Amino acid sequence: MTADSGNMAGPLAVPSEYPEPGGTPAAAKLLYHDLEKIADTAIAFGRVLMECGASVRVIEQGALTVARGLGARPIGMRAGFASLTLTVSGGGHRVTRMRPVGRHLVNHRLDRAVRELVEDVAAHGGHWETVRARLDALVAETPRHAPLVVALGVGAACMAFGRLLGMDWLAVVPVFIGGAIGQYARHLLLHRGTNLFVMAAIVAFVAAGIGGLLSAVAGSASVRLASIAATLLLVPGVPATNAQTDIIDGFPTVGSARAVTVAMLMIFASVGIWCAEAVLGVLQ
Repeated sequence: MTADSGNMAGPLAVPSEYPEPGGTPAAAKLLYHDLEKIADTAIAFGRVLMECGASVRVIEQGALTVARGLGARPIGMRAGFASLTLTVSGGGHRVTRMRPVGRHLVNHRLDRAVRELVEDVAAHGGHWETVRARLDALVAETPRHAPLVVALGVGAACMAFGRLLGMDWLAVVPVFIGGAIGQYARHLLLHRGTNLFVMAAIVAFVAAGIGGLLSAVAGSASVRLASIAATLLLVPGVPATNAQTDIIDGFPTVGSARAVTVAMLMIFASVGIWCAEAVLGVLQ
């Protein structure tokens, strides 16, 4: 359980339309209902930020700031790898909400948009219903690049990293093709709900197999390096960075869980590469 962070603004006073205990039962019931909705809205911000790849400190600050901006007094928040728990109070009542978190992905554009909305709520407040609608609109309408564009960009990145690692020019186009096809396969598998680690093994096998096979056909002298370069799209850079940041910031539970996830991804990716190289060895 984490108390209000010291680098956040002080709690807002409970609005005057929210009576303290001793008011009418209807007013007290309305207050409790509002607190429930405020808690739901605030924790929804935290969930979206976590699923976009934010660190725990950003997640907690975002959720607590929204709760405060909507008129509640944040008591504390607990961030877990698979769930978030938030407690708020106001008018003599206290509400605790727990919500599950989906896959930890990376969506920088949505992450920035949600952070800007958090800043707007902190500065201007608002009603929970309006703020929740704005958040839902961001999640639904924030544009994304087309999967084919992403695949081509990833292929180009794998190709460039391969050259930096010393891969010869004959392997450049094969690595580009292998990386692009691997990224597109990852997109399809994730959208079909495939297990994250199984996905990593499959994508590594496909990308390494295509990159290595085409490099061998092209006469490259760096077939093995080409196989590895084509799978660099699977390197979990953001989760690895967040794992270190969370542990340093004092959130070892989530940080350790993220570190274990990173390790498992690399293990399964290595298995996929090993299988691809075994098949290439037989074909050669």
